[in-house]
Amino acid sequence: MVDMSTASLVRAAATTVSTLAALPVVATSGYLAALSLVARRRPAAPGSDRTRFDLLVPAHDEAGGIAATVASLLAIDYPADRRRVIVIADNCVDATAAVARAAGAIVLERTAPDLRGKGHALAFGYASVMADGVADAVVVVDADTVVSRDLLRVIAGEIDRGAECVQVEYGVRNRGESWRTRLMAIAFACYHTVRSLGRERLGLSCGLRGNGMAFTTALLRRVPADAYSVVEDVEYGVILGLAGVRVAYAADASVHGEMPVAAAQARSQRDRWEEGRAALRRRWVPPLLRAAAGRGAARRFDPVALDLAVDLLVPPLTRLGFAAVLGTALTAALVATGLVPVAALVLWVVALAGLVIHVGRGCLLSDAGPRVIVDLLWAPIYACWKLALGLRPRRRPATEWVRTARRSDR
Repeated sequence: MVDMSTASLVRAAATTVSTLAALPVVATSGYLAALSLVARRRPAAPGSDRTRFDLLVPAHDEAGGIAATVASLLAIDYPADRRRVIVIADNCVDATAAVARAAGAIVLERTAPDLRGKGHALAFGYASVMADGVADAVVVVDADTVVSRDLLRVIAGEIDRGAECVQVEYGVRNRGESWRTRLMAIAFACYHTVRSLGRERLGLSCGLRGNGMAFTTALLRRVPADAYSVVEDVEYGVILGLAGVRVAYAADASVHGEMPVAAAQARSQRDRWEEGRAALRRRWVPPLLRAAAGRGAARRFDPVALDLAVDLLVPPLTRLGFAAVLGTALTAALVATGLVPVAALVLWVVALAGLVIHVGRGCLLSDAGPRVIVDLLWAPIYACWKLALGLRPRRRPATEWVRTARRSDR
């Protein structure tokens, strides 16, 4: 029997701990790097103008900016008799309904104090659209958004090719307003653009982003949008995935929403997003993994369900980056003291390389130009701010529609 010295036991334990800690970080960064490497834009073939659209705009106290959104939707290059702009004035106490009507939209007013939230507003809108029986498809656009003029033609092209659900490019409208919005534009490019392009290339579901998402009315009847959490878009994307429906990504059309500039408003929005995603992980990851293992007697592997589960498990990029940097620094220190071999550092370096690939691809696709180098200098401050939010005690996710204050309120 070999008698290991105390020093040898300590080195073995340190190496084991470092390796085990690195594995989930390497797996996650490798997943993001893989999506980044296959992410490619492909030219869209615009569809015919046969599809009849209803553009739904859920709005809660949006009198300050709703007119600009309605004007952007009415300017879309698509036959006027085959599209309607419908604003859902949901539990509003301001002039949202009147302003939207004056701007040229059809307005549906909803008052239900006990059922607040964007999910409830959308369910009300979907029910109204399907009861009318006019539209073949519904497009959801947030009330702080401007859209590209080819929005409906690009979506129509996807529907013509068989898609039942489409998500278009979602970017930041006020990216140049502050360092925070510039970094959010890069983050959007990583999360919305890079990952969605990669999934589309691999035949997976890009998921839903809440703004610029489209559904055929036939799909809404077959798979109702029973999603009422604060991240109802992600939740409905999961429900569709479990129903065997893939969300197609149409990168050539775009919507750009206004992001909060002040720290307090950004903090409130970030809290809701991250708390909502945490609740979704607990509820939906187990059924997604079961679905990925196989359905029915054939027990066929479902890559779409597996990818949706992995997407929910991926932590925010700042936390992942912090873990990779901290793990690399600590392991390098252990290597310098001789407690772990140099080989133990390799996994952490691989994790950092995967994140560099992902963020670098996001920077290229964010169209920020050379300024992106300056913008990234703010990244450590942004990361510390987000990490500080994560250290705060978690509270129960809000179920009401909490509107984020914006520049248009001034």
